[in-house]
Amino acid sequence: MIFILNMILFLLGLFIIVRESNLIKKVIGLNIFQSSVFIFYLIASKVEGGVPPILNDYQLVYSNPLPHVLILTAIVVSIATTSLALALVIKIKQKYNSIEENELDKI
Repeated sequence: MIFILNMILFLLGLFIIVRESNLIKKVIGLNIFQSSVFIFYLIASKVEGGVPPILNDYQLVYSNPLPHVLILTAIVVSIATTSLALALVIKIKQKYNSIEENELDKI
């Protein structure tokens, strides 16, 4: 069930990126798309019955913390990408007085 919901989120982000002509909406679609990839990666790395890797004699199944660390790094990169994209949208608005892709194609 969670895979289906995540795939819907993935397709929603992709649809927004492809369909919208407003650059800010495209950035929002990119964020939705990236978030769905993060969620998918965390779902795929889940270990049933796994516990944090704290050494004790009672647990035999541990969850690997590496996927979580990689996703934290990817979130930081996503924030930087979003910041850069929004800064570029601001510059485009200042220079061309529009953030609609259709109007920018005419220029």
